[in-house]
Amino acid sequence: MKLTKAEEEIMQIIWEIEPCLVADMIAYMDAPNTPHSTISSIVRILERKGFVSHKAYGRTHEYFTLVSKEEYSKNRLKKFVTDYFDGSPKQLVSFLVREKEIDLDELNQYLEQMDDDQNDPS
Repeated sequence: MKLTKAEEEIMQIIWEIEPCLVADMIAYMDAPNTPHSTISSIVRILERKGFVSHKAYGRTHEYFTLVSKEEYSKNRLKKFVTDYFDGSPKQLVSFLVREKEIDLDELNQYLEQMDDDQNDPS
């Protein structure tokens, strides 16, 4: 499931500082004057979407994630590759090389590192 830009910004904060209160999120933000009610509304939407949950301490809610950043990133990347590169990771890599976002030496170093990591018994 895709998040809106505002929802994703709040998720980034929760992933970084969880567990946390809405006040913690506001303090962490670049815009600390954001109304408590705005952040609280976004967090409730994230709860309905199944991304976060909370523990209640009276009227105070402490939020924690139900979806890891890695899991969300993996799903969004798969959708991106499907939508823009016909589901082909090779087409994505080719595009990045063509656009000079990554050069072949970097790509080869990364592939060698991946091989080393997969062959490491520890």
